[in-house]
Amino acid sequence: MKNGSPVIIARKRKKKKHAHHGGTWKIAYADFMTAMMAFFLVMWLLSQSTDMERELIADYFRMPLKPAMANGNKTSLSDSVIPGGGEDLIMQKGEVKRGQADSSNRQRLIQSLKQAKEKLQTMIETDPRLNNFKSNLLLTLTNDGLLIQITDTQDRPMFKVGSELPESYMNGILQALVPLLQELPNKLSLTGHTDSLPFAGGEGGYSNWELSSGRANAARRVLVRAGLDDERFLRVIGTGSRMTLADTPADSPRNRRISILVLSNAKEQEILEENTLSQQGQTSAVSVSGYTDGSQ
Repeated sequence: MKNGSPVIIARKRKKKKHAHHGGTWKIAYADFMTAMMAFFLVMWLLSQSTDMERELIADYFRMPLKPAMANGNKTSLSDSVIPGGGEDLIMQKGEVKRGQADSSNRQRLIQSLKQAKEKLQTMIETDPRLNNFKSNLLLTLTNDGLLIQITDTQDRPMFKVGSELPESYMNGILQALVPLLQELPNKLSLTGHTDSLPFAGGEGGYSNWELSSGRANAARRVLVRAGLDDERFLRVIGTGSRMTLADTPADSPRNRRISILVLSNAKEQEILEENTLSQQGQTSAVSVSGYTDGSQ
C-alpha cells in the first residue's frame, strides 16, 4: 500500500493454444476414398465379367502360391531343376514356354465360345427356323462351356406329348444349329430334361428318366442326320426332372428341355478323368452309367 492507496494485482490467464495437427488427416481421408473407389471399381468390373473371365482372374491371383508349394522360385510344380526352362535354356521347350502356350490356347478357346454365342444370337434374329422361338432358346456362357437350351412352353412343346418324337419345328431348330456347332472343335454333352409331372401311360416302368434320355438321343439323331459328326458327342444323358431351371416351379413346362453344352477343355477333361477313375475303382459315390462296345 502506497500513500494509503491499495495495490491492485491483476492476474491474466494465458489462453492455451490447441496443438496444430497439420494436414495429415487429409492424407488419411484421401487414402480411404482412393481405397473405396478402387473397391467399387473392382466390384463393377467383376459384375461385368463372365464366369470364365472371373475364373481366369482367380487363377492369376493364385499364382503366387505356386512357388511356395514348389519349395522354390519356380512357378510350377514340375521336377525340373531349371526353374521355368526345363532342359532348354532358351525356354523353347521349357515350363514357361509351355505355360504361356496353354494360357494362350485357353484364351483362344474362350474367345471362340464368345464369338459362337454372339453368332448364334445373330442367327436367332435372322434365321426363320430360330426367330419364332426366341423365348424357347436360352444361351449361357459358363465355366463348363457354351450352354444352349431349347425349352418347352405350355402351348408349344418341342416333342410330341409323352413321346420321344420331336415336333417338326424342333427338327428345324436343331438343324439350324448344326453349321455353328460344326465350326467349333469342342466336344458336346447333350442332356434331356422333363418337368416333375409323373409320366402317364408308360409300360414296364417307363418313366421321366427314360423319357428324358430318349428325347436327348432323339435330338442327337436329328443333329447327326443334319451333318454333325457323331464323334463330337462325349455323352448323351437324361436327368428326368431332377435338374430344374433356376427360379422355375418343378412342374413348369420350361423344365421340359434339351441342353446342348459345347464343352470347355477343362470340363471335357473332368468328364474323361471321371471315366478313368471309375475304371480304376476310385470313385467315392455310387453312380449308374451305360457304356457300349461300339456295336450298333
